[in-house]
Amino acid sequence: MLGIEHAKAILEAKGNLILTDISLSNLKKNLKKLKLVYPESNIEIFKMDVTKLNNILKIKKIIIKKKIYINILINNAAIDSKINNSNRLNNSSSFENFKLNEWNKQVSVGLTGAMLCSQVFGNLMAKKKGGVILNIASDLSIIAPNQNLYNFSKKRRSFKPVTYSVIKHGLIGLTKYVATYWPTKNVRCNAISPGGIENNQGKNFLRKVNKLIPLNRMAKREEYRSAIQFLCSDASSYMTGQNIIIDGGRSIW
Repeated sequence: MLGIEHAKAILEAKGNLILTDISLSNLKKNLKKLKLVYPESNIEIFKMDVTKLNNILKIKKIIIKKKIYINILINNAAIDSKINNSNRLNNSSSFENFKLNEWNKQVSVGLTGAMLCSQVFGNLMAKKKGGVILNIASDLSIIAPNQNLYNFSKKRRSFKPVTYSVIKHGLIGLTKYVATYWPTKNVRCNAISPGGIENNQGKNFLRKVNKLIPLNRMAKREEYRSAIQFLCSDASSYMTGQNIIIDGGRSIW
């Protein structure tokens, strides 16, 4: 959901955009939506699997052949469990029953994918004029999930999966590592940790989560755009290795 908002943030700032996704149909759908709002924008789309290095390298070669210079990378790929209208947490399970294959799949996308893309495109930036890598973490990169939010009844107990918090914590470590790896090559790396976004969750869930947030509400999906623009521009030219937490104050309680 936030990926399209990040794209809008870049387009609002008059940037050229490259969208990648494992699903070509999603790419075409999002391209159409973005072109309706930003008809004069320059947008390229590529089907890419962030878990496969050879696939990423193939896209890199295409980009180089097209003489496109990459100076911003936003690592946004993730597999996330969502709260639906009935307050159920999809695709979640208790820690003691969490499957290893599910762990490997989610870590491969959310953390290994970010490492591989940073490795490939960050190196490209380092060999050129530098650039910015932005990792999309979460408020759960600094706090643990409150499982009471998903305890709707004795028969409807759900859990935020262990992978989500571990991946987001790992992205902060990756951010700090990359920030200190290419500083002399003018490659900066930061992270943003957004709080939850209101997106048709059930009233019971919203009531419970809002009590944990000083601003007493979840975020609107467009509220992170300015932060993306700041971190991807020269306005943050003296910032690297940092994690900006925008969670309505939740993590200060």
